[in-house]
Amino acid sequence: ALMTVRDPEIDERRAKAPRLATEAVTLPSNLCDTVASHSKDAPTIGVLALQGGYHEHMVMLSRLGCAVCEIRQLADIDGRHLDGLVIPGGESTTMGHLARRLGLFEPLRKFVKSGKPVLGTCAGLIFLADEVEGQKQGGQELVGGLDVTVQRNFFGSQVDSFETELQISFMPEHKAHTIFIRAPAILRTGPDVEVLSRVDLSARDGEASRSVPVAVQQQHVLGLAFHPELTNDDCWHAYFATMVRKCACK
Repeated sequence: ALMTVRDPEIDERRAKAPRLATEAVTLPSNLCDTVASHSKDAPTIGVLALQGGYHEHMVMLSRLGCAVCEIRQLADIDGRHLDGLVIPGGESTTMGHLARRLGLFEPLRKFVKSGKPVLGTCAGLIFLADEVEGQKQGGQELVGGLDVTVQRNFFGSQVDSFETELQISFMPEHKAHTIFIRAPAILRTGPDVEVLSRVDLSARDGEASRSVPVAVQQQHVLGLAFHPELTNDDCWHAYFATMVRKCACK
């Protein structure tokens, strides 16, 4: 199961992790209420809350001044104005079964096609990929919209999970603290996809200068193979929040 903020190991890692500009703040016990509590010009970001680490994403985005709300059923995405959408990590097959049963795939595809910013992390990256390798027999339904081929569990099983510091293209002076849990990797990127960060595989594979993309952007769609919400480093959420604010101002 995906680790959560209530896991003491994650709490300990967060305490040791470097923090950027944001500091801990007191948040409402029900994060859905932050839609009403933020200023009227704050962008509203929906977070798919079927399974996985959605709560942690909501905490990060709320700290960055965004209004956040859970997406659990059709009315949450069809009946509410949203400026951005987050599809979090978790178990992609389980999330797929739940999304299909709740009739959420078409509304999610419609949102991606709308041009509003979308962030997918780990399983969320798999959801957004146009093509996935390593799926279970019969495959799984995808949202699509990101012109990449992703391989599930590229880095191995739960015991192969790891932490590292990533160089990122939009903040070259900063190394982002990053957690990979049963993480996918990106094997192919389309011509309109920009690679924002890579993981060096040379030490693992013994091949010089071999790396794989783990963070990409295609216009309004941002895909990450890792869990930025499980660290104190808010650079990825700040980047996404900026995407949302710029789009909302158009």
